[in-house]
Amino acid sequence: MRIAVTGSIATDHLMAFPGRFADQLIADRLERVSLSFLADSLEIRRGGVAANIALGLARLGLAPVLVGSVGKDFGEYGAWLRENGVGTDCVHVSERLHTARFVCTTDLDHNQIATFYAGAMSEAKEVSLASVRERAGSLELVVVGPNDPEAMLGFTDECRRLGIPFAADPSQQLARLDGPETRRLVEGARLLFTNEYEAALLRERTGWSEEEVLRQCEVWIVTGGAAGADIGRAGEPWLHVDAVATESAVDPTGVGDAFRAGFLAGIARDLPYEWAGYLGCALATTVLGVVGPQEYKFAAADLLLSIERAYGRDAARGVEPCLTVP
Repeated sequence: MRIAVTGSIATDHLMAFPGRFADQLIADRLERVSLSFLADSLEIRRGGVAANIALGLARLGLAPVLVGSVGKDFGEYGAWLRENGVGTDCVHVSERLHTARFVCTTDLDHNQIATFYAGAMSEAKEVSLASVRERAGSLELVVVGPNDPEAMLGFTDECRRLGIPFAADPSQQLARLDGPETRRLVEGARLLFTNEYEAALLRERTGWSEEEVLRQCEVWIVTGGAAGADIGRAGEPWLHVDAVATESAVDPTGVGDAFRAGFLAGIARDLPYEWAGYLGCALATTVLGVVGPQEYKFAAADLLLSIERAYGRDAARGVEPCLTVP
């Protein structure tokens, strides 16, 4: 399956605060918050939702097409992605803006406060999926990830017009979308990805009940961090997939993107949804163990062992073909 991943491509500036944000907040003064957190460390890493997902797909043996907009400062990052199996020929390069920046501080409880500068991402709407498909030869799925809102809506409409199945992953951009725009992103999606908070926000934005959301998409995947993930389909019981336990959680940045990459790789290789969730959770825990969303490495045997320990030998045997690079 050839998958195009659209969305943000960014540089991550990750800091660690050796305390708890909650201890610094005064309940009756939240309307006038002015806080500064002294961080213990700063790590600069490659990131962006689309790039993170595409890299995960490539490491699982697929040949993803990355679609987004970057600045002229993308040269070294782009070369590194290509060396790792990600196609970047369809990435638009801005003549005037820098590649997007994600600045995030994480506390001891893995709560995060972040700011995202869009930069060149604002030009993503200039990319056409028709031209991407022409260059790639074929597209069996397009991931519409968090991006310039106009680009997200345009990609979704173009998928419908071209008859290309799409996965809706509005993520943090739900905060920028109104009700009609949110409904437009979800209607007809093969897959819908949200976390628990985004699931509630999506229902609030659209005015839809849980059942109504499930009637708009084929599969709704709701991630819950350490609680694992839930997979919903209209008229079917929800499936629950436990997270892969770890005692070495380091940095949650990019963990959700890794889950998506694992799940999508499973779908691309015709795994049942539940088993695709196993692969997603295993890859997510791998990313949780390092600083930065793209710094992880894994051996297929180790990933299979973690799946066997979490879900049993049959699950590991079922997922094993997804870890064999063609």
